[in-house]
Amino acid sequence: MTSPAHPADFRTIWEGKPVLRAVYRGWYERIAAACRPGRTLEVGGGSGNLKAFAPDVVSTDMFATGWLDAVCDAHRLPFSAESFDNIVMFDVLHHLERPARFFEEASRILRPGGRVVLLEPGITPVSRIFYGLFHHEPVDMAVDPLADGPLDPARDPYDSNQAIPTLLFGNRRRRRTFEQRFPALTVSATERLALIVYPLSGGFRSWSLVPAALVRSLTMLENALAPLLGWALSFRIQIVLEKRN
Repeated sequence: MTSPAHPADFRTIWEGKPVLRAVYRGWYERIAAACRPGRTLEVGGGSGNLKAFAPDVVSTDMFATGWLDAVCDAHRLPFSAESFDNIVMFDVLHHLERPARFFEEASRILRPGGRVVLLEPGITPVSRIFYGLFHHEPVDMAVDPLADGPLDPARDPYDSNQAIPTLLFGNRRRRRTFEQRFPALTVSATERLALIVYPLSGGFRSWSLVPAALVRSLTMLENALAPLLGWALSFRIQIVLEKRN
């Protein structure tokens, strides 16, 4: 299945699909609530929606658009040391060729006590089946998510592996491995979410099996069930990292 290929394409779909905006509204509210007060850098801002939910955001992407503030690559962030209180990435980590380079950059530009807030695909027994059958992005659980090496200049920025966030943060052992690799960052929270509404909404596809009017009530039900069923049914994972003082 194909997907939009430019932030402007995503924004067009966003503006024309109320159920998508209803689903993502809850996620943007979660992201904003997880940020500490201060200046926020959004990496991979795409359709530029975070600014509606969080103040003082510098939105960036690899593609220039009229609603973003800067063009940059997550592997090489053009900002000075300790210049941000938060870094937000929404559906970006699993697209990075070398995630370790981003976390090195995050360690550099965050102020002490600053946070990295990530909201990404999460791989569970149910979501793995769904992503494998109905989603164009691959799930490869056999890769080393922190492998280093040169960046491929010919690589498509939308190439991805939806397994990356789960491979990094999906259990305690993986989180400990991450903290050993990046001692300036600690994993302060991980949360499984999105059980039913997200797959039924169709995401950025043209179709939806759930009306926008039901999203909020169904999401409240999901949030109540997620602590019990998230390990098996969830489609998303939110991760909050904090820079040590």
